[in-house]
Amino acid sequence: MADINHRSRKILHAVVSEYLSTGDAVGSRKVTRRHGIDLSPATVRNVMADLEEAGLLEQPHTSAGRVPTGTGLRFFIDSLLKVRGLSSKEKDNIRMHSGLGQGEADFDSIIQNTSRMLSEITNYAGIVLAPNPAQDQLQHIEFMPMSGGNLLAILVTESGQIVNKLIKLDQELDRLTLERVHNYLVQLLGGLTLGQVRKRVLEEMGHEKNQYDAMVSAALKLGAAAVSGVEEEGEIFVSGQANLLVEGEGGSNVGTMRELLAALEQKELILKLLDDTMSNERVKVFLGAETAHAALGESSIVAVPYGPDEQPLGAIAVIGPTRMNYGKIMSVVDFTAELVSQLARGR
Repeated sequence: MADINHRSRKILHAVVSEYLSTGDAVGSRKVTRRHGIDLSPATVRNVMADLEEAGLLEQPHTSAGRVPTGTGLRFFIDSLLKVRGLSSKEKDNIRMHSGLGQGEADFDSIIQNTSRMLSEITNYAGIVLAPNPAQDQLQHIEFMPMSGGNLLAILVTESGQIVNKLIKLDQELDRLTLERVHNYLVQLLGGLTLGQVRKRVLEEMGHEKNQYDAMVSAALKLGAAAVSGVEEEGEIFVSGQANLLVEGEGGSNVGTMRELLAALEQKELILKLLDDTMSNERVKVFLGAETAHAALGESSIVAVPYGPDEQPLGAIAVIGPTRMNYGKIMSVVDFTAELVSQLARGR
């Protein structure tokens, strides 16, 4: 599509922008009157016909104007859309709605608030993929004696997640031994992700010499018990699903929207798309028709990862109808990811 000339690009930009704003087919007169294109309606019609032949526009009815095809919308997003930054007022509104930047202590609460805020700000559905515990770096490990001879293993990750695990002991450990166990595990496991912790502990347990050192053996058993059952996938928080149904009743197929709601409940489809987002540093737009999933046929997802560039922790997204204000939604999602990333780094 790189051979589309400047005039054709301007007219395509005008048609798609107008369609996204109104939902109506766009005629040549509307293009010339509302988008500052100094060409005759007849010339614009000819260019629109060329764009239709190129597969970027289509004509819903014989006498109607044009609307973008899926290919045209993709070209608009990738090559023509200019994403403008948010104003200071809009940024402050995001901070206020989410609690981001207000000293929120609980990272899980931040994640949930972010999902809710995205829904409220955009009037679509807000989605947040929480950090995958298995890929989160271990920052602190502690064992707390409990009644009945049990221990509470407390794992704190780099992103601020806390994993608690109650461990039933085969034999009681005195405080001195427990302290030595703690020091040994900190030295052995410091800087590893929880997934790496599990692998390292199993490797050490396989070494014969470690089986004959009572303290090391006890430490490795406790380490293995502490990380067993740690989730391999981050939890997904979704808010504002009802907004999608309202959009559907405004013109889209209600049955399709109900399929989408079911997909959001099951979460596997969304998890796969957000996993794909983790390999990108920039905001990514998924057009539903491109995903080959019927439930997303009339929807789009705007998503971006958060956390360090070299190892993202999770992703945030907004899902709504294909006809949305992509520039605004991309700005909101991108700025929110920056805030969440800052909080994750500070924990």
